[in-house]
Amino acid sequence: MGRRVVGEMPIFDFLVIITLASVTGADIADPSVNHVYTAFAIVFIGLFQKLIGLLIIKKRVFGKLVTFKPIEVIKNGEILVDNLRSVQYSIDNVLQLLRQKNIFNIADVELAIIEASGKISVKKKPEKTTPTIEDLGLKKWNTGLAYPLIIEGKIDNTVLSHLNLTEETVRKKLLDKGIIRIEEIFLCTINDQNELHLAYTNQLSKLEELEH
Repeated sequence: MGRRVVGEMPIFDFLVIITLASVTGADIADPSVNHVYTAFAIVFIGLFQKLIGLLIIKKRVFGKLVTFKPIEVIKNGEILVDNLRSVQYSIDNVLQLLRQKNIFNIADVELAIIEASGKISVKKKPEKTTPTIEDLGLKKWNTGLAYPLIIEGKIDNTVLSHLNLTEETVRKKLLDKGIIRIEEIFLCTINDQNELHLAYTNQLSKLEELEH
């Protein structure tokens, strides 16, 4: 089975689900079973799962014993066959995971690790890595998050408070863009630089440029 099936949840959570299903299934299948014992078993299993969860969090050594550990499967473009077999992955599984990371050539991979979750973490070779803005020496323009300030003609006071704005300030900004009635606005978003982006009720396809 390996970690492909159970990897999305802690192994003990997976076992708890199976055990609970077995206990409740046996109770349903045999009406003569005393329901008190079934209820007690369910409560005990739940408490046991909580205890194991706490131990995993509190005791790192214990957590390592009861969970999968990360394992290298590709190093410097070479597949580590023994490691691959130990996690019960086929080469097709690994190739699929790499494609999901937009990697289509194993030779581009410096290091690939199968995590405890069953997913793959990949570090590309430096020459195959996409250059960053810093690498290119460009200035990064940060417009921040866009908050829905006006929705269907109504101002969201929570957003006003978060950005330390007043309704008068917003109305002035809208007036500068030729908007007198807020009811004309279907959606108005504002970012951390107080730049507005507008969509109108009577013409949703008309979008204003950001205010600079």
